[in-house]
Amino acid sequence: MSRTILVTGGGTGIGRAVAHHFADRGDEVLVTGRRLAPLEETAADRATVRPLVCDHTDPQSLTELLARLPERIDVLVNNAGGNTDLDTDEATDLASYARDFRANLDANLVSAALTTRALDGRLAAGGAVVHLGSIAADQGAGSYGAAKAGLASWNVELSRNLGPRDITANVVSPGYVADTDFFRDRLTDERRDQLVAAAAVGRAGSPEDISGTVAFLASPAARHITGQVLNVNGGTRTTR
Repeated sequence: MSRTILVTGGGTGIGRAVAHHFADRGDEVLVTGRRLAPLEETAADRATVRPLVCDHTDPQSLTELLARLPERIDVLVNNAGGNTDLDTDEATDLASYARDFRANLDANLVSAALTTRALDGRLAAGGAVVHLGSIAADQGAGSYGAAKAGLASWNVELSRNLGPRDITANVVSPGYVADTDFFRDRLTDERRDQLVAAAAVGRAGSPEDISGTVAFLASPAARHITGQVLNVNGGTRTTR
């Protein structure tokens, strides 16, 4: 049975891989982001993928998006975000620090909270909410890591609120994933080699590694998994 999937930040990298994974299995997929062109690239050659422009940090943009969405959403994937520190002007005064810190919170935490709240009445029983976290939440990466740690904490309450409605809520926490624009082409070969060497499996993650995990958490096999952070980092950071 076809489901309706909403993937935020679906224009590139992990978001695109997630959208393609669901679409290739017969689901109707809505992909959102601030730029139409990459969303259209995600939708190319896949008739069940529909691109919609939305800034998920902006309540007004989300309100306008609702008018273009169906009344039922089976799976919400909060993927929009990224380390906004990579786009700053590198100013060091206190006002700039506050601006830059808040930018990461907005992009990675507030966006997910706003989107989930906006769609609350449309999330279907038996469905799932999956957020994209980061290994930075545990290893530390300034305001970006703090935002991802906050996302995991906020998800605990969300899972308790959605659980009685038979909706699960989890976080997928990737380590280093190649073939994305996360590092804005600034990752040196030396740093990439360090990140790969830190993984027990001896390779970088791929967007497909993450999309498969997201799909699992949205599948019938994961109906008793909620309120969790599932690490997908090749063994770079282990748990017990």
